[in-house]
Amino acid sequence: MEIGDKFPDLLGTDAQGKEVRLSDYPGKKFVLYFYPKDNTPGCSAEACSLNDGLDELAAKGYQVIGVSKDSAASHIKFTDKFGLRFPLVADTDTTLCQLAGVWQKKKMAGREYMGIVRTTFLLSPDGTVEQIIPKVNTKDAANQILKLI
Repeated sequence: MEIGDKFPDLLGTDAQGKEVRLSDYPGKKFVLYFYPKDNTPGCSAEACSLNDGLDELAAKGYQVIGVSKDSAASHIKFTDKFGLRFPLVADTDTTLCQLAGVWQKKKMAGREYMGIVRTTFLLSPDGTVEQIIPKVNTKDAANQILKLI
């Protein structure tokens, strides 16, 4: 995805198995963030930062939605552990991650594997990409976004 491209209305299903659609939030802009894995230090810091900044983001008209390859069961545990107040999409088949261009080859400890490259997209109410944040400051993600909007 690049600036000007449009995400589909149906993003996938959340931890409870409910479809997550952009049209479920009429008039809202979106912070659509892709993260590698539930309950890892960086991903937990990012989710908590966004959760802490949720009221400020909402006051500016934004709905936060997180996406990872983790299962619905994993998302439930993650949400409960940190008291997250926004939906997490369980993109277990990586369809949305591939569409967004964040499912890429990664390297760690000399091993290559496919995984999610942490990226945040700021979307207009119709799902058009307005900004892309490729270098996310996990501990200060909400403030990083608030400075841009």
